[in-house]
Amino acid sequence: MDRRDAVKSVAFLLGGALSATTIGVFLEGCSPTGNKNNATLFSADQEKLIAEIADIIIPTTSSPGAKAAGVGPFISMMLKDCYPEEAQKAFVKGLEDLESRSKKEFNNSFLKITVKEREQLLGKVRDETVANQKTERDKTEAERIASENTVVKKSEKEEAGKPMNAKEKKPETPYFFVIMRDLTLLGYFTSEIGATKAYAYLDIPGRYDGCVDLKPGQKVWAT
Repeated sequence: MDRRDAVKSVAFLLGGALSATTIGVFLEGCSPTGNKNNATLFSADQEKLIAEIADIIIPTTSSPGAKAAGVGPFISMMLKDCYPEEAQKAFVKGLEDLESRSKKEFNNSFLKITVKEREQLLGKVRDETVANQKTERDKTEAERIASENTVVKKSEKEEAGKPMNAKEKKPETPYFFVIMRDLTLLGYFTSEIGATKAYAYLDIPGRYDGCVDLKPGQKVWAT
């Protein structure tokens, strides 16, 4: 299995842990439709910034963190090669906003502030993203209910050129933090370090057992 196949497998194993934006990328076969200047999507400092953010999300503990696993370059590659232009723009803007907030709140670049300050700043971005997603879901649900409660004459629907009872699903808004989290998880757990250090790994496995009880504190088996 090559890295691309491994990424796809982990993406679907993580399931609900990933956003619709990221799952959609794999369902569509990793085929970008937008930015033609992918080689210059990120500046050199932004490439470093991506690696440092990933290392805040998965830091070094009893096993090496995201930076040691080379997750930063993986994230940059995925954004450039697989994500649509709208998501690319949202991600770049997220990097710019994070850098701006770092200078405003700590009077220094994100790359120069302490780990504790980075965690604090990224925590705020995470909480704001969660709040924005909830607001978006609530708005979508309210619009759905209002639509179902609105009586529209059949002739009006036909004149609009839409079939009766047609339902349109709004695409998910791409959020910087959500994409960053998704690709950090995917990059780490499909890396050699993630598979062999963060997971329990057997290089020469025995028979396959689809249901194995884990002892308290035991690592999940690598697939």
